[in-house]
Amino acid sequence: MKDKLKFLIKQSLKKKIDTKWFKIANVIILLALLTLMNIDKIIGFFGGDFNNETQIIVVDNVDQYDLFYSYFEAITDGIEDYDKYKVEKTNESLTALKESLEANDNKIIVVLNPSNEEYLTTEVITYDPLGTTNNQMIFSVLSSLKTTVALQESNLTEKELATLTSPVEMKTLVTNPDLAEESGSKDTVASLLIVILIIPFFFLITMLTQMIGADINEEKSTRGMEIIISNVSPQIHFLSKVISATLFVVIQGLLLIVYAVIGVILSNVSLGTATESTNVLGGIVQSLKDFGMLDLLVQGGLVILVMFLFTLLAYSILAGVLASMTTSIEDYQQLQTPLMIILMIGYYVALMASVFEGALFIKVLAYIPMLSFLIAPVIYLLGQFSLLHLIGSTLVTVICTILMYRYGLRIYKVGILNYSSKKLWKKMFRSLKER
Repeated sequence: MKDKLKFLIKQSLKKKIDTKWFKIANVIILLALLTLMNIDKIIGFFGGDFNNETQIIVVDNVDQYDLFYSYFEAITDGIEDYDKYKVEKTNESLTALKESLEANDNKIIVVLNPSNEEYLTTEVITYDPLGTTNNQMIFSVLSSLKTTVALQESNLTEKELATLTSPVEMKTLVTNPDLAEESGSKDTVASLLIVILIIPFFFLITMLTQMIGADINEEKSTRGMEIIISNVSPQIHFLSKVISATLFVVIQGLLLIVYAVIGVILSNVSLGTATESTNVLGGIVQSLKDFGMLDLLVQGGLVILVMFLFTLLAYSILAGVLASMTTSIEDYQQLQTPLMIILMIGYYVALMASVFEGALFIKVLAYIPMLSFLIAPVIYLLGQFSLLHLIGSTLVTVICTILMYRYGLRIYKVGILNYSSKKLWKKMFRSLKER
C-alpha cells in the first residue's frame, strides 16, 4: 500500500515538474520578479534618471534665499529621496540660465521677484514639465515664503513673526495600553506584509485547484482512471493526488521565496558593484522589529506554517472531491467558482482588517476554515489576535481538514468512476451517508 502510494506520488510530481512548461514558467516568473524588483536600475541602464540629482537654482531678487531654503528643508524632510535634491543660489543672468537648460538635465530655475501689490511673485522655469511631486513641493515652499514676506512687511516684531510662521504643534495621546504609539506606521508595515503573504498564497491555491481538476479529468476522459483504480484503491489514488499537488505548490512556493531573495540581493548591486542604496530586506526586518511584529512572527511562525499547510491540504481535498464528480474540465470549472469566491472574500477581508480594527466580525471570520489562513495571520501581526487565538484557529483548520478528508473520500469513491453529470448533487449527498 505504501509502495503504491509513493509510486503514484513520485509519478504525479514527475509529471508536473519534469515538463517544459514548468521550467519555462519558472524562468518567466524569475525574470519577472527580478525585473520588478530592479526596475529602477534597468531604466537607469537605458538612460533613466532615477539616481540623477535634481538641481534647484534660485534667482533671488528679494533677498529671501535663506528663508526659501529653510522652508524647502522643512517640507521635504519626510521625503525618502530628499538627498537627491540640491538647492543653490546663483548670480547668473536669467537669460544664461535659460540657455543652459537641456533635455533630461533635472534643472529647476526658481525666480523670486518683489511686488508692491502681491508682496512676492515667482517664476519656475524648466526644460520639461515639472511633474506632480516637484510641482506640489515647490508650490508649497513658495506659498509659505509669500506668507512670511507679507507678514514681514506688516511691521511685526521678530517674536510675533516667528510665532505666526511656526508650524502648529500637534500632540497625540493614545490611552489604550495595547496599541503602539505609531499605529499608522505599523498599519503601513502590516499592509506590506499582507501583500507579501496573501498574493503568493492566493496564486498557489488557484494553481493547486486548477491542477487537481485538470489531472483527474484528464484521467477520466482518457479512461485511464479505470486502469489505475483496478490496481490501487480509491483511497490510495485520492491520497496520491492530494499529497502530490500539495507538495508541488510547496515546491513552487519555495522557489518563489528563492527568486525574491535573489531579487533583493540584485537590487543592492548595480552593474556588478555594490551601491549605497537601502537594503530592502534589512529595512523590512528592522520595521518588523521596531513595531514588535518580528517577535510575533518568531512566536507564531510555526503555527502559521501549520495553518498554511493544512489549508493547502483542505483545498486539495475539496478540489479532488469536486473533480471526481465531474466528467470534463468545463464542468469542474463551474464547480470551482465557489472556491474562487471564498478566496476573494478572504483576500478582501484581510486587506480591510486594519480598517475594522478590533471588529468582532473579523475575528469570527478568522476562525472559519478556508478563510482563516488569509485573515488570522494578518490580524495576529496587527495585534488584534493573540497567540492562543491563532492556535485555536489553526486547530479548527486541522480538524476541518481531517473531517473533509474522511467524508470527502466517500464522495471520491463514488464519483471517481462516475461518467454521468445527471443527478450529481444527489449522488454526492447519498455517498456521504455510506460507510
